[in-house]
Amino acid sequence: MSSELEFAACTPRPVSPDGFNTEAVLPFGLMTAHIHRAMNDFIRLMRVANVQLHGERIQRLETILAPANFSGMVGDFMAATIPNYCAGLARNMFHNGHPDMIPRGRFPNDSVQYAHEGIEVKASRYLAGWQGHNPENAWLMVFIFHSNRPADALKGRAPRPFEFQMVVGAQVTEADWGVAERREGGRRTPTAGVLRTGREKMMANWIYKAPDLTRTEEAILLAAPPHSGS
Repeated sequence: MSSELEFAACTPRPVSPDGFNTEAVLPFGLMTAHIHRAMNDFIRLMRVANVQLHGERIQRLETILAPANFSGMVGDFMAATIPNYCAGLARNMFHNGHPDMIPRGRFPNDSVQYAHEGIEVKASRYLAGWQGHNPENAWLMVFIFHSNRPADALKGRAPRPFEFQMVVGAQVTEADWGVAERREGGRRTPTAGVLRTGREKMMANWIYKAPDLTRTEEAILLAAPPHSGS
């Protein structure tokens, strides 16, 4: 693949200010402006990191990390950064605590192992199949993005810049989750996935949609396999 295409892919596509839904209902004093600023921070991180890596003849982050690990990085970054702009939220400082963001000052040291109050954050390449460890009542926010993967070069897929394509979120309940048990002889940990009922709630309360998202791209996103996750 040409060095010119690789270098161009180092600069993510910008977040469009016109892509935010002014009617989206958000909890804990969160505003679309806070989410916008955090998304821009991630775009800046990707640009700085990938341009520097390219200069050192090292692959871009999204083509180094395993897809699930990269998705996890996107979600972790957003959960850590949104509270920098939203006074009503803090990052949950409990290791693997739930949810990822909690009401600021509600718990000692902004740390709690498990609570219903707050926002759980996930990132995915798909508009379906979002996963969690357990079915839970939570306000769930998902950042849907497009990026290359480690296997793309072998499959002949051209370099493409990282892009946030959608952000959706809503309150979901245990009834909105289904559990995928581990197959006999398999090593995969049982996981919970958001069902159609939960996804419809979240899509109805969409927060951001890239204005240039084509119908073809949206159809591909909607065709995600069950429990795809990354």
